[in-house]
Amino acid sequence: MKTLKVLSLIVLMTVVSAFTIKPDSDGYKVGDLATDFSLENIDGKMVSLADYKDAKGFIVIFTCNTCPYAVAYEDRIVELDKKYASKGYPVIAIMPNNTDVKPGDNMDAMKARAKAKGFTFPYLMDEGQKIYPQYGATKTPHVYILEKTRKGNEVKYIGAIDDNYKDAKAVNTKYVEDAVDSLLDGGEVKVTETRAIGCSIKV
Repeated sequence: MKTLKVLSLIVLMTVVSAFTIKPDSDGYKVGDLATDFSLENIDGKMVSLADYKDAKGFIVIFTCNTCPYAVAYEDRIVELDKKYASKGYPVIAIMPNNTDVKPGDNMDAMKARAKAKGFTFPYLMDEGQKIYPQYGATKTPHVYILEKTRKGNEVKYIGAIDDNYKDAKAVNTKYVEDAVDSLLDGGEVKVTETRAIGCSIKV
């Protein structure tokens, strides 16, 4: 009888845990392992994190053409890639919006914007809007810094690029740069999460 009760309790706990696992909509937290993806780039090729064999990690940025906040950060995103791609932390930009709602974010518009701004990084379409909910991105731009570890791509930072979207010259704290610099130095990221400032992702 006692064994039966124990077994019943185990079954109950298993059932409860199955329904209390966080949903994808909650997205990743710092310390979680990010699953890979395969998304179409502006050059027509499919891109995955696994393609970057020599990378130490990634600066994944959900961004778009039409959001004023995203546009304000474009030059800084280009600079991040120029500074860190050669050090092992390339920028991977992902456009998460529903293009029926925001046609200015369609693939042709993405290609034109990347060419006009001289993007040096992949600019991927989240076709079907399947990836941004996994991450938990809610804004454009929204940054996730991943470190490549033996376990997988571990989330080390989530949030904003810096503390002043209006004026790059008035920035006091460069959250992304500080985080990547710490990882490159073999240290811990001091500020692991900030509030992403931007436009809501259009569904």
